[in-house]
Amino acid sequence: MWGKKGNTMAFQGGATTLISKESEIVGDIKFTGDLEIQGTVRGNIIAKDQSKATVRIVEGGHVEGEIHAPHIIVNGLVKGDIHSAEHIELAAKAQIQGNVHYQLIEMVKGAQVNGSLLYAATKLAATPTPISQAVTQTAVKVD
Repeated sequence: MWGKKGNTMAFQGGATTLISKESEIVGDIKFTGDLEIQGTVRGNIIAKDQSKATVRIVEGGHVEGEIHAPHIIVNGLVKGDIHSAEHIELAAKAQIQGNVHYQLIEMVKGAQVNGSLLYAATKLAATPTPISQAVTQTAVKVD
C-alpha cells in the first residue's frame, strides 16, 4: 500500500522513462533511473547509472538491439544480447533471441532463450556497438 517500505515490485531508481504502447524509437537510448518499454525500440539500451538503473520490457514490448543495465526484467521480445551487471528476471512471456550475460538470473516457466546463458564472474561494462555502426544504410524511395 502507499508509503510501505520494501516494496520489491516498485522501481528502485528515481525518474522513470516510459516508451508507451504503439510508440517506436529508432536509435540508442542512454538513460538513468528506470525505463519501461511497452512499445518498440530499434537500437541499444544503455544504463548510465550502473548502480540503480532498471529496464523493464513488458508483454507486447519489443527491443531490437543490445541491453546493458544492472537490473533487467523481460516479459516481451528482445532480439539482441542482454548484459545484466546484477540481476535479470525472465518472466513467462519473455522471448530472447540472443545471448544473456548475467550475475544472477531468475527464469519463470514459459520464458524462451534462443542463445546462450553466460555467467559473468565480473561486472559488465556498458560497451555496445552504436546502432549507427551496426546497421547499414539502405536507400528507400517514397512516392
